[in-house]
Amino acid sequence: MLKPTAIFFDVNETLLDLQPVKESIGEALGGRPELVPLWFTTLLQYSLVTTVADQYRDFGEIAVACLQMTARNQGIELDEATAKKAVAPIRALPAHPDVAPALERLSAAGYRLFALTNSSRAAADAQLHHAGLDGFFEAALSVEDVGVYKPHARVYQWAAQQAGVQVAESLLVAAHGWDVAGASWAGMRSAFVERPGQQLFPLGPISDLEVASFKELADRLVKTAP
Repeated sequence: MLKPTAIFFDVNETLLDLQPVKESIGEALGGRPELVPLWFTTLLQYSLVTTVADQYRDFGEIAVACLQMTARNQGIELDEATAKKAVAPIRALPAHPDVAPALERLSAAGYRLFALTNSSRAAADAQLHHAGLDGFFEAALSVEDVGVYKPHARVYQWAAQQAGVQVAESLLVAAHGWDVAGASWAGMRSAFVERPGQQLFPLGPISDLEVASFKELADRLVKTAP
């Protein structure tokens, strides 16, 4: 693979470990952690509903609303205040252990690094600062500034514009098959990082890289660097 001019990283689950928020959501859903994937899928569904309808609401607002919807469908009473408290840990997640060493290697190799997230600007800044990752990135880019959610093609094209690079010269790194597919369809190169429970979309384009960890990602990309 040719060396990308800029690398964009998805944040939630790709860089950050969602376990703390999974635990709080599971507790809010009556101590049923098996419902957490249903909540997250519903969150993605309704973020895309707003995008298709040419609307925009904060990702955190949608997360709270979808948690209440998930609870209601399971016969669980959950008021807005309790739902907000359950979602709140998403701003204070730890980085996966393999992330910081890999970002340090990529930065040292001369790569320009950017975060690209569906979270709001404020949430993204809080997340990256708490995880100790903010110093690695030239900028943290939020879909809040473009008004549509990933995997809409406009997000990836806009991100490349913000970095002053061509879409085809950029690389999106994500642990979600839908994100990797969206970037590829938008003309961006893509790298899929395997995280538990995640997989590529079989009907999506073939990703440029598939790696088991951020260490492997750095190994592959540092070899590409001049």
